Amino acid sequence: MSSVPEMNPDSSKWLDAHYDPVANLYTFSSCVNLADLNGDGENTLVIGDLGTGSTNMKLKVYRGTALMSENTLLDLPTGLVSFLMDLHEPRIPAIAVASGPFIYVYKNLRPYFKFTLPGLEINALEQDVWQQVREDQIDPMTMKEMLESIRDKAEVPLSVRSLRFLTLEQRDMEEFVNLHKQQPIRRQTVITCIGTLKKSTADEDGVSCLVIGTESNEIYILDPEAFTILSKLSLPSVPTMMDVTGQFDVEFRIIVACRNGNIYILRRESSKPKYCIELSSHPVGLVRIWKNVVVGCAEENLQGFTQKGKKLWTARLPAPITAMAAMDLPTRGFQAVLVGLANCEVHLYRDKNLLSTIKTPDMVTSICFGRYGREDGTLIMTTKGGGLIVKILKRTAVFDDRDSTPGPPIAQSIRLNVPKKTKLYVDQTMRERESAVVMHRAFQMDLSRMRLASAKAYVKALESSLTPMSASLTEPLKMNAVVQGLGPSFKLTLNVQNTAACRPVMNLTVSFLYDENLYSMRNPFFKIPLLVPGLIYPIETFVECTSDKGISDIIKVFVLSEGRSAPLLTAHINMPVSEGLALN
Repeated sequence: MSSVPEMNPDSSKWLDAHYDPVANLYTFSSCVNLADLNGDGENTLVIGDLGTGSTNMKLKVYRGTALMSENTLLDLPTGLVSFLMDLHEPRIPAIAVASGPFIYVYKNLRPYFKFTLPGLEINALEQDVWQQVREDQIDPMTMKEMLESIRDKAEVPLSVRSLRFLTLEQRDMEEFVNLHKQQPIRRQTVITCIGTLKKSTADEDGVSCLVIGTESNEIYILDPEAFTILSKLSLPSVPTMMDVTGQFDVEFRIIVACRNGNIYILRRESSKPKYCIELSSHPVGLVRIWKNVVVGCAEENLQGFTQKGKKLWTARLPAPITAMAAMDLPTRGFQAVLVGLANCEVHLYRDKNLLSTIKTPDMVTSICFGRYGREDGTLIMTTKGGGLIVKILKRTAVFDDRDSTPGPPIAQSIRLNVPKKTKLYVDQTMRERESAVVMHRAFQMDLSRMRLASAKAYVKALESSLTPMSASLTEPLKMNAVVQGLGPSFKLTLNVQNTAACRPVMNLTVSFLYDENLYSMRNPFFKIPLLVPGLIYPIETFVECTSDKGISDIIKVFVLSEGRSAPLLTAHINMPVSEGLALN
């Protein structure tokens, strides 16, 4: 044993209880659990150790800082939970280890029961092929061609045996066929995640059912005593992580993260997902805090959702997520999320607020928080190098809700203290209820008058050609005017455009109407050349301000067609005050 190096900026909140860098523990958060296996009130640490990945897989139990027992596992563990399977005294939980297609149940740290997942449907064409081989009707090469054709077209996948056969070289095929052709074909799924669900009561010592997710896109709920399947739920994809709450006999909710990058929410009354949360990247962690769901994503962020799938917030992280777990302190009414990061840090979040940062000597691969021994607030972590870290939360530790990351202040998310309904509000409500018909008629009358006034103004604008676009179907024009200069000389630019699809417009003139006591123009009347559809024609002229009184007026522009007195377009140009004469 050695002490943790003093590199933690939040050491005022945590006590360094134990650090063993050579504990030789290789596991993930789904294979770590705290349980009172002796019935004496002291929790022990139960770990499903992955070993080397192919050998040395073990079920290890720690008491305090010492390894209490070891049990050899036959295959890699994918999940580990503790649960009460009966009402017998003393109330000692059993340990369920999910491994391959099996669940190994240990009671008093001894093997007690092995549950096997039900087999899957076998492809009928595949069975016929193996039957023909068994009767020596076809050779291995023909068999390979037939199996490849079935694999590409059939809805039911091939068995593991057939898939293995298709990967063999020609020289090994005959030996493989002779070895397996007399054995029946089986298709077996495997377990991807495991959890527990209270059977009928929400008590801490209540009997719990096992909930398992499989590679065949299904969720099974098992009876804790007979280990029969109580319910089977279907999913669109393979479940990888899940959180279970409620009671099987009353109401339950299963939140499942799947391999397709979505999160599905299952309810008791439906065998298919009720809600779906679509994520922008794959989920790598799933934790439920109070009634909300916190998801860690591969894009280095945390996202909060309601139990109906509504997104609440997003928090950016400085590094990829390696482990996630819930931090629950019932005595303080405190819940938060512990997030292990690839930069050798563990962050504590409540909603999107970063409350605490813990530095670790190595990258964390699993996190577990709860009662260990007789300490309620114990944080247990394993590292990539196989180390074991145990920290204890100080009883004097206080977590401030102040967000240490840049962004909007925490006060922005606090609800306003809206005052109670006043007597004036109640009187107005009663008046609206009693005079609803009269108020609606008055509103409709005002609305009709407003529509009439708008229609009249629009018709007037069309008749006087005050709109920037022509209402004529034969000469569809568009115009805008620009004034440039400080004075006394101004440059007027008229941008005229023919908006017709393919017909040019010709024989147009432009006339200016202005106060001759204020302005003078060189060409107050001139013709416009032929307008090609789609092009903008800038037409320029110059205006001289002849007044020294520092006042301005409106110059009206009329676009007319030869032989017609009504203008096609009209523009009113508000001239600026001439600064040149004002200075003189």
